[in-house]
Amino acid sequence: MVLSSGNNKLKVFQLVFSDPARSFYSSGEKLSGSVQLQAALPCRLTGLRVSAAGCARVDHRCGKNRKNRSQEVEYLKYEEDLRLEEQLSKDSEGFFLLPSDQTFSFQFGFELPAAGCVVSSYKGKFGQVRYYVRAVLDRPSQNALQCEKEFEVEEPLDVNRPDLLAPAAAANQKKVTCMFIPDGQVSISAQIDRKGFCQGEDICVNAKFENTCSRIVVPKAAIIAKHSYLADGRTKEAREKLCAVRGNHIIPGMCDMWQGKTIRVPKLKPSLLGCDIIKVDYALMISLHIPGSERLAVELPLVIGTVPFSGVGSRTSSMSSAGESVSSWSSFPSAPPSSWSSFPSAPPSYSNIHRDLRQPLLLDYDGAQDDEDAEGGLFMRAPQHYPPSSPRIHRGGSRLCEPSSGGSGLLTTSCLCRTEDCRSLLWTAALPEDHDSAVSRQ
Repeated sequence: MVLSSGNNKLKVFQLVFSDPARSFYSSGEKLSGSVQLQAALPCRLTGLRVSAAGCARVDHRCGKNRKNRSQEVEYLKYEEDLRLEEQLSKDSEGFFLLPSDQTFSFQFGFELPAAGCVVSSYKGKFGQVRYYVRAVLDRPSQNALQCEKEFEVEEPLDVNRPDLLAPAAAANQKKVTCMFIPDGQVSISAQIDRKGFCQGEDICVNAKFENTCSRIVVPKAAIIAKHSYLADGRTKEAREKLCAVRGNHIIPGMCDMWQGKTIRVPKLKPSLLGCDIIKVDYALMISLHIPGSERLAVELPLVIGTVPFSGVGSRTSSMSSAGESVSSWSSFPSAPPSSWSSFPSAPPSYSNIHRDLRQPLLLDYDGAQDDEDAEGGLFMRAPQHYPPSSPRIHRGGSRLCEPSSGGSGLLTTSCLCRTEDCRSLLWTAALPEDHDSAVSRQ
């Protein structure tokens, strides 16, 4: 804090931390710094003290009367009087003299409480967890001056704990109605291989969706933040959707399956679990959007930590839990039959194709085909194509003898020359003799 050169005799009054590039502190760590003073004109001081505080505060209105409710919980309290006599001299009245055009630094330092006694910094809609350092400069016959500087606290949260490596699963189903008439039902079965994640990691989702209603439904997944504020025994909640993905439409009478569908954790604050009046939880919500009806949803708990998922051992346990999840699909209610699989069946072998290309139309009622009756059932045969016979010329005239069809599959030939010999000729196409040989025999 740099003061103006008006009525103030101080030119510089500010707080400086020893490590200004540091973004946050954790429990048990030491925070140190200095208070810098510089005067434009010589002035007198009474004392300089430094205090540090950290508290969680909730302010919200609730109830019919919209009464304002507030509550505070303290997590840090520190106060220290800095020794000005080490660098400044006193006048005859016992006040400290601060000379002009010279910068003085007075050191301070304190240690944050142990783990479990401090919570991470937070700022929300109805509450906050705030940490700050304040310096107060007392002057004779004048109001005290003060400057303030905030700092962040972030408690480490390891996602490799056994309870956070355990899988999470949920299932739900809903009957759909249309004008109070049953219209089938929809169901969801979902599972993730672990609960703990850090920002930037991918959440792998395994889920099954079944749609037996007459509407087209859409599966969706989203990361939800849930903020809870407690004041005077009343809790106020706020929900926030952070990111989302969606799947393919599911038509009536069909089902869909997600195997390893990923959703990435965005940049966000870790879960706030240790505060008495403020709580921040995360969840993975998997839902089905149903037109004309409320959505069907399940929520899987998530814990956002600061120590990322690591190690071969952790990965092995995660893979084993994933294997258990695959084997436990059948335990979910409303699970689809085992014949539904996301992998296509193997193509038929060419060795199974018989040389007999006849296709059975109807088999016996009992479906049996014995060796003794290999020709059982009705078969469809390929039609036999006969080449058309060429027109014949009668020996006695110039008229042609043309074949004609009777429509019964037999070809007959009639002569158009109207001679007595040819009018009496009638034979079928199945006979090997042609028209000339038949005439010669008569």
